[in-house]
Amino acid sequence: MVRVRYGAPRRQKKIRYFKAARGFRGGRSKLWRTVREAMNRSWAYSFRDRKQRKRQFRRLWIVRINAASRMRGMSYSRFINGLGKAGIKLNRKQLSELAIHDTAAFDALVEEAKASL
Repeated sequence: MVRVRYGAPRRQKKIRYFKAARGFRGGRSKLWRTVREAMNRSWAYSFRDRKQRKRQFRRLWIVRINAASRMRGMSYSRFINGLGKAGIKLNRKQLSELAIHDTAAFDALVEEAKASL
């Protein structure tokens, strides 16, 4: 049986890790063991935070819609409930954009929601 040596593939893997760790401070970009730990941790964080980014944007949209609807005399939950009963299918991102950029359209939506309640 031939003895297998991982010279080139191991070097390529290390090069990949070191390139990814550029910009890290100190040993986190210079020392192999530390680079490996730092990169594995950073990849775990980036995986987790790709999911969290979606949650954070939804929270932001809800806060914006709540503020805009309260300025027009209606709470967020009653506004969303009214839109659902009126059969208006807009997601929270679109509602948030309307609340910021097209106040007349948002006013009309609030009136529709009030009428359907």
